Parts: sequence; structure tokens; C-alpha cells
Amino acid sequence: MEAWWWPYLFILLAGTLATDIWRYLGVAFSLRLNEQSIVLDWVRAVSTALVAGLVARLIVFPLGALAETSLAIRLGAVAVGLAVFFALRRHMLAGIAAGEAVLLAALYLYP
Repeated sequence: MEAWWWPYLFILLAGTLATDIWRYLGVAFSLRLNEQSIVLDWVRAVSTALVAGLVARLIVFPLGALAETSLAIRLGAVAVGLAVFFALRRHMLAGIAAGEAVLLAALYLYP
């Protein structure tokens, strides 16, 4: 176990066992699920709420470099991103790019 490649093999195996097995089981069990079921509606609602909560936390209580920006800049970037998202018929990439562009422009103009 003193070979140079052993840690890399261990990380690969541990990562595979910890994540890929669950992915394969998810695919296997998803074949039996009804897409219109109330359980999947609940799962979608919970996952959407978790993502919304994380985004809100990043906006209100940011960490790292984002913490150096003002709340007004962060809220403005989110507002522009949402406006572009809905204006372009729910085009997610355009909304994200617009919000990021506004954030970067504001950071460049108001350091």
C-alpha cells in the first residue's frame, strides 16, 4: 500500500461506492415510478424548496467574495436574472448569464 497510486485508487473506489451505487439504484427504481404520482410531486416540491432556500441564503447571508458586495447589488442581479429568465420564455442559461453579468458589472463599476 505504499505505491504512489494507492491513494488515487482508494479515492476512486470510495467515491464510486459512495455515489455511483445510489445512482444506479435510483435509475433501477425510477423505471417503476409513475411520473404523475403525488409522491414525485412532493419530491419535486421539496427539491425546489431546497434550491430556493440555498439561493436565498446565498443572497442574504453570502460567504467569501460575495459577502463583500452590498445586498442591493445582489438583489438587483437576481431581479435582472429573473426578468430575463421570464422574458425569454424560461430560458435558464440566459437568466443566469444576465444575473451574473449585472453582478460583475456592478462590482466593476462600484468596487
